[in-house]
Amino acid sequence: MIVKSHEADRYVASPPKGLTLALVYGPDAGLVQERAEKLLKSVVPDLTDAFNVADLSESTLLADPARLADEAAAISMMGGRRVVRVRGAGNDLADLLESFADDPRGDALVVIEAGDLAKTSALRKIFDAHKTAAAVQCYPDSVRDLGDVVRDALRAEGLSIAPDALEDAVSRLGSDRGVTRREIEKLLLYMHGKKQVTLEDVRAVMGDEAEARSESACDAAAGGDLVKLDRELERLWVSDVAPAQVLRSAMGHFQRLVQARESANRGETIDNVMKRLRPPVHFSRSQAFKNQAQRWNTDKLGEALDMLLDAESLTRTTGVPAEAVTGRVLMNIAAMAKGRM
Repeated sequence: MIVKSHEADRYVASPPKGLTLALVYGPDAGLVQERAEKLLKSVVPDLTDAFNVADLSESTLLADPARLADEAAAISMMGGRRVVRVRGAGNDLADLLESFADDPRGDALVVIEAGDLAKTSALRKIFDAHKTAAAVQCYPDSVRDLGDVVRDALRAEGLSIAPDALEDAVSRLGSDRGVTRREIEKLLLYMHGKKQVTLEDVRAVMGDEAEARSESACDAAAGGDLVKLDRELERLWVSDVAPAQVLRSAMGHFQRLVQARESANRGETIDNVMKRLRPPVHFSRSQAFKNQAQRWNTDKLGEALDMLLDAESLTRTTGVPAEAVTGRVLMNIAAMAKGRM
């Protein structure tokens, strides 16, 4: 079955007991993650529970297709139902998932996270005919949805918000639920000890999405996600974010990856390195950053930084359009990460 985006929050908060396989997909990566985690937590409240949670990637399943059925059929050592989380899925997994939907193993809930999918995509088609499988849409929040998200988050912390403050807050948010949550978290920290959010509070704390969008583009480049990178770059340019700001953000990002990689080479775990980084990696990006630090080696990170420095110099000393230079260098870096160069 297909769960429309406007019905999705209610569905993931209380999924049917017979649900065995769910695809959570859409262009809003933050919302995909949020709804997928709500589904998973309906079965296993603690997603760090290694006994009851199997966290897999598309590449893992393509290399070992039997892993999906094995994890779904595994019995928890501590009792209770298990969950299987598959991140970054694409149409390459369609045949495997169709076979699993036709003959699910065990009683685990399998949740697949994917990006934007066309109606004709092989992955989406699987879920039309299966009563125990669901495809949950995740499209960007409307203005009304955003207002509800902001009000609900503040109300949960005993805060109210003035109408003009809410209107201003909503105007600064919108294209990614993960970005929205991060901005609300900043506001909540700022409001400690107060009762009502005012317009001045919003303007003091909540920036626009330029920085967060740049970070998302950096994650896509370092993670080899060409499709996501293309989408994030388009959003940056539509939002009139300066290419120089994107390049500076990318250089800072790769310098932090170098720091993490060099420490890991000396025997320290990536998790411990990340705890020491300043400013710290936001929790919503921690898994992506860890994956990138593991994917890249120091030499390749140095190459990426040299490419970014050359791009910055090119934008300053020639008449080549800065957006084109910035987009090209990030695409080339993403291709390196994906192993195409």
